[in-house]
Parts: sequence; structure tokens; C-alpha cells
Amino acid sequence: MARFPSIDDCAVLHLSRLQLDDLNLERLTDSKRQQIHQLHLTNNRLSFLPPSVCFLFNLEYLDISNNTLTALPDDIMRLTNLKTFVAKNNFLDESSFPKEFERMPVENLNLSGNRFEDIPMQFLKMTTLQSLSLGGNRLKNIPAEIENLTSLEMLYLGGNLISSIPPEVANLTSLRYLVLCDNRIQSIPPQLNKLHSLLSLSLHNNLLTFLPREILSLVHLQELSLRGNPLVVRFIKDMTYDPPSLMELAGRTVKSHNLSFSLSDLPSNLVHYLNLASECPNPKCAGVYFDSCVRHIKFVDFCGKYRLPLMHYLCSPQCSSPCSSNPQSDAESEDENSVPPDRLQRVLLG
Repeated sequence: MARFPSIDDCAVLHLSRLQLDDLNLERLTDSKRQQIHQLHLTNNRLSFLPPSVCFLFNLEYLDISNNTLTALPDDIMRLTNLKTFVAKNNFLDESSFPKEFERMPVENLNLSGNRFEDIPMQFLKMTTLQSLSLGGNRLKNIPAEIENLTSLEMLYLGGNLISSIPPEVANLTSLRYLVLCDNRIQSIPPQLNKLHSLLSLSLHNNLLTFLPREILSLVHLQELSLRGNPLVVRFIKDMTYDPPSLMELAGRTVKSHNLSFSLSDLPSNLVHYLNLASECPNPKCAGVYFDSCVRHIKFVDFCGKYRLPLMHYLCSPQCSSPCSSNPQSDAESEDENSVPPDRLQRVLLG
């Protein structure tokens, strides 16, 4: 039987590495139970959450990592003050949690090293979450509902099987740390430029060959990790180009000549279409495009040390580089000179 600390020490109860396969706290008085705010049960032999734990009503921190848990009981809902729940390296999956788990007031949830293939829907409704860690699982995708976690500041999904990032991640406006390393991601959605609070972006060991130029808008980004990606090592232009349709040519003419239009002039679907026009990023070009554009991979120098391939979209093959009218001077682009050295303090490529 575990040897409990004295009442003076019960605010934090350490019961780790004791080879426990069960835990009985019933011999503790109600007063002592109320004093326990943190409980550490790591590195034991627990295959279930001991029922007596669910009667520690003032518990704010519970770490039950490195056990053999396969499920959590409904009684865990009794822990109405629980703020941090850590259960790394167990055998938990998306069916292991009570359906009402979304009502838990948890702010920090760490379930790395388990057997999740999907992010449970309960988690995607926990609007109090500030930190979610599901690294080292078997996740294949990030659901669009991730955008519901509006309080999230840290999202750790490294070491999974994720192949794409949904644009809805960009709606996590409080996000400061995004860890997507060691996955199978091939591209980054340009919408991530809306993550204005982002300080660190970990993308190492993926399948990236370029980055969207919109990443330059992440003005507070301090660390960008890209090592272990098949980033191209020379300047590349992909001039694969589908000619614009007659509808797009007409739309380009309207937008380029600033012709006025309204719902009284055109059907609503055409007005909507015209409002979707994107401006060509080339400062020497006043053109626009809708669906037909040219992909242009542009190397940009960060901090005078690393050159990253960023994706640009040009309105036509005849359009010159968005940063230079001379194709031979691409290494000396406006982007290179316009990025202040404090914009990206750490770019990890090797």
C-alpha cells in the first residue's frame, strides 16, 4: 500500500514509480482530500483510473502518464476543478473518454504517445482548452472543427500521419505555438498568415518543397523549424499554366480597368465572382487573376543566412518576377531586403 505524505504535504501528492495497480484513498479524511490539488501517479501499473481519485473534488492537476490505461470512467466528470490532465504513454484512443468529457473545465490536455487515430469530437468542443498535445499518436488528419478551440495557445500534433493542414487552423487566433513536425505534410495553407500571435512554427521532417509567401505576414514569428524537408535547393519556376477562360478574361478586363458594376448591372453570381479577384503580387504589374495563374517558387533570404522557397502566384507566364523585373537578379529580391532581421529570429533548416 502506498505511504501517504503528511497532511501538510497533501496539496501535492506524489505517488509515482510505486508499482501501483490500484489506489485506495478512502482512509483519508474529507479534510485531507480537499487539500489535494495535484496528484502524480506516473510510471505505475494502473490499467484504470482508481475510483477514489474521482472524489478529490478540489483536484486541479492530474498526471497519470506511463501506465496502461485503456479508458476513463464516467466518474472523472466529478473533477469539476481539473485544469490540467496529463495521460501520456498509455493505451487511450478516441473511444476511451466519456461522451460528456467536453464539459470538463480542462485548460491543458496532454495525451501524447497513445493510440488516437482521430481527434475525439469531445475535445473539439472544449472551448476552455489552452494547450492540446496529441503527439506520437496515429492521427491522419486535423478536423476542420479544430477552429472551435478559440482559447488554444499551443497545439502539438508532431509525430503523427497527418498529410495536410486545414485552413480552419488559421482561425485559432490565440495560437502561439504550432508543432506539426514528423508528419507527412506537403504544403502549408496560405491562410496561416492570419495567426498573428504565432511565435513558433515547427514543420521539420515533413514533405515540404516550398512555403507560401504569405508566411512573411507572421510578424511575431520567432522560430521556424524546417529541417528534414525536401526543400528545393535551387531557384525553380513552374510555368505550368492553364489558359484563362473567356469568363476570366472578361473579369480581368473589368477589374484591371476599374469598371464599376453592381447587382443592378450583373447577376449576383457574377458580382460574387468579380469580388474574388486576386491581385498579381508583381509590383510592376497591375493585373489580376481568378482561377488561372502561374506558380512561381521564389527564394527569399531570412536574416541574411537562410534562403527559403516561397510560393508566388503570377497572373500570366509573361508576367515578370513579383520581386524583380530581371530574372537573373532573383537572388536580390525586394522580399529579401524588406524583411527586418527580427522578423524570424530562428530558422532551423539543418
